[in-house]
Amino acid sequence: MNRVFVCNCFGVTEAQVKKHAEDGACTPRQIASACKAGTDCGSCVRRIQALLGRDACPRRELVEQGEPDVALAPPTELPKAA
Repeated sequence: MNRVFVCNCFGVTEAQVKKHAEDGACTPRQIASACKAGTDCGSCVRRIQALLGRDACPRRELVEQGEPDVALAPPTELPKAA
């Protein structure tokens, strides 16, 4: 398995960052909350920003449309579709 590390301090891989983005983390700070990446030396923050680019966050579009409460809510707190 080929692992590309983004954060060497905490051993966080590119795949892990992408998974957290799929789960709703749209900013480096939200990635840091999810896995600590970027919270030690900080050298990976720019790489995390690049990985989060505009297409990496499925909820970013909702934020831009003025629905931040829905976009930033954890999936467990989202209302159920009828």
